[in-house]
Amino acid sequence: MKTSQTLAKIDSTLDRANSDVVLIVDDVPDNLAVLHDALDESGYTVLLATHGEAALQRAAKVLPDIILLDAMMPGMDGFEVARRLKAMAQTAHIPIVFMTGLTDTEYLVAALECGGVDYVTKPIKPKEVLARMAVHLQGAREKRQVRNALDAFGYASITVRACDGRLMWQTPLARDLLMDYYGTDAPTTPIPVLQWLRSHVDRRDLLREPPRLSIEIGPKRLTFRLHQQIGDSEGGGDWLIIMQEVSDASVIESMALSFKLTPKEAEVLYWVVKGKTNRDIGDILGSSPMTVKKHLEHVFVKLGVETRTAAAGMAMRRIRQLHPQFET
Repeated sequence: MKTSQTLAKIDSTLDRANSDVVLIVDDVPDNLAVLHDALDESGYTVLLATHGEAALQRAAKVLPDIILLDAMMPGMDGFEVARRLKAMAQTAHIPIVFMTGLTDTEYLVAALECGGVDYVTKPIKPKEVLARMAVHLQGAREKRQVRNALDAFGYASITVRACDGRLMWQTPLARDLLMDYYGTDAPTTPIPVLQWLRSHVDRRDLLREPPRLSIEIGPKRLTFRLHQQIGDSEGGGDWLIIMQEVSDASVIESMALSFKLTPKEAEVLYWVVKGKTNRDIGDILGSSPMTVKKHLEHVFVKLGVETRTAAAGMAMRRIRQLHPQFET
């Protein structure tokens, strides 16, 4: 079995831009040889594993684009390997095609229930395997492109299984945001996010998009939007959730410039727009309520108003002109 250092070296040399990476898992050397040669000739980058533990290690380290998995192996069989792969956030998205000599319906159903997307029967016919792989790789490639595009435009995504609350998949940006806001990482879904998801999944009417979940840290806000259900609906199904972080630092700067406010006065006005009391604002800014009151009095003079309601209304109108996406 290769060491982790060897796997890291392999991963660094993979040509992912021009070749899909396939992991073949089979304890029979002849089967490995036949598939390896056929896939290699077709332009795939091929990795091999002869038992379950090696398969899990290689998959977690290299993240292949697809896995060809023998159902019946000594020790850990393919069904258990698939269950473990689907239980890990970093590998849950990888399509698994089972290779099996068992054609009874119960075994084929078991292969699909534990996470397989397809199966081929032994003796293996390389042309059939290539055809099946092409279908699933295309689907996986499209999903990966969508997720990468979402991350690039600041929209992170996660997939959560409603029945047990497991976070099944996350983009790199989503991982960073969940750690920053909740201090959690996959497979743990933050409790507020899971409660929000279940409260809407349990409702029968999902024709309209449910209210979004938001969490604020200072002038930063992270919003969650329930995008769509994916996979089986049994037990609530898996749900794709889109996340976006919005920093209102630019909003505060705009208010300062528009109304000729100091940075501190603009921050106070920002939190007034948010409906916070002087005591709340003092806690947020690390000031006393009396200091906040003094800043607010200066704001009233500069805006030509006498009440916080009038100040908030004037500020809100200006913010909507400059930042249409702003939410109170």
